[in-house]
Amino acid sequence: MDVFSRRKRSQIMSRIRSQGNATTELRLIELLRAIGITGWRRNQKLPGKPDFIFRARHIALFVDGCFWHGCPRCYRRPHSNLAYWDAKIRGNRKRDRKVTKTLKRLGWRVVRIWAHELKAPKRCARRLLALLNPEPTIRDCTH
Repeated sequence: MDVFSRRKRSQIMSRIRSQGNATTELRLIELLRAIGITGWRRNQKLPGKPDFIFRARHIALFVDGCFWHGCPRCYRRPHSNLAYWDAKIRGNRKRDRKVTKTLKRLGWRVVRIWAHELKAPKRCARRLLALLNPEPTIRDCTH
């Protein structure tokens, strides 16, 4: 049971400002630097505010928090205020889909990494390297 009234709790919570997902972004920066991936930028003005972009390859990279974006593996539904949290997570997912479609229409490739994936840095590094350094394709040869 909360020690504050609903109104007081709402007032307190309304004063809290998001600081973004700085911890996960910093972990990803460490990983990108460790495996030698360069060419990324942050805080670019694109729809949905991607966490990282690789402008030369037109890749928008998002690091989605497992709770806030409803990770199928990690999301644990809160025990109280269910209607609020269900609508909140559903809205976040809907916004993510809309942002992805918008960026794709603008010619961007959208990549989303779950925050929990950063706990397995080697696997995440392999995925990023494959994404950013694709194998050369064999062209049709007429020998």
